[in-house]
Amino acid sequence: MKPKDRISYFYDGDVGSVYFGPNHPMKPHRLCMTHHLVLAYELHKKMEIYRPHKAYPVELAQFHSADYVEFLHRITPDTQHLYSEELSKRGEFSLEIGEREGKFYSINVPLKDGIDDNSFTRLFKTIITKVVETYQPNAIVLQCGADSLAGDRLGCFNLSIDGHSECVRIVKKFNLPLLVTGGGGYTKENVARCWTVETGVLLESELPNEIPENEYIKYFAPDYSLKIPQGHIENFNSKSYIGSIKIQVLENLRYIQHAPSVQMQEVPPDFYIPDFDEDKQNPDERVDQHTQDKQIQRDDEYYEGDNDNDHNMEDV
Repeated sequence: MKPKDRISYFYDGDVGSVYFGPNHPMKPHRLCMTHHLVLAYELHKKMEIYRPHKAYPVELAQFHSADYVEFLHRITPDTQHLYSEELSKRGEFSLEIGEREGKFYSINVPLKDGIDDNSFTRLFKTIITKVVETYQPNAIVLQCGADSLAGDRLGCFNLSIDGHSECVRIVKKFNLPLLVTGGGGYTKENVARCWTVETGVLLESELPNEIPENEYIKYFAPDYSLKIPQGHIENFNSKSYIGSIKIQVLENLRYIQHAPSVQMQEVPPDFYIPDFDEDKQNPDERVDQHTQDKQIQRDDEYYEGDNDNDHNMEDV
């Protein structure tokens, strides 16, 4: 990880503790399991902690129309179907490329059951590289749904965690501002494994395969290992089929005018974050939460700050 890289971590415990029932497809518990693995591997010490506040309507109005903001307040689990009828109408997968002014701005990659690491990562790299070349984005949002992992209760792919995380590594190499989120995944212990490994990829930290002791360790029995291998269900994605998908997607991208080449510039934060000089700080004063959240443990540090050093000196 480059010294100038700024990596922030956000976890909402209120979301992770929601329970919808034993047979409900939503599994927020996987967020708690992931968070505790991140803590167990001490990855949080290498990231800034992000603590956002919930957006107020006036803040949402900066990006959305007033009608849309009002619409959000009317959506509940009981009434959402009233507003999503049009959104649920879908055509053939191959035709999902957008409509009218947005035509060709939606990219769909229809894979069949059983795709493996090699086929998936090669296709992903080819397509995402061309997408970035064509759009020249200022930032990327990468949703890491894990229902493509082998053994998922609802998924039907053969991906290992290594194969899944390789896609994160590919996107990271573009060196663009990157927001990585969770997504689907219904074998929750494997989802937690996957998202922890991918947090390590973003931090360029190789994690031991033996899972450390943590609050959810029993879920990872009997082998307590971090990685899972590829699956062995039949792969219905032939080389010719993969080739045809690649040709079709790349052909669709040809219809989009390339974005002009503009030099990347750092976007200033929405609020002022004052810098501070550690040498000027009063050691007798308590460090505030904001300052603690911004502290990052370097790989070449062998103790956890001055307090840890003082503690060791007292033991001598």
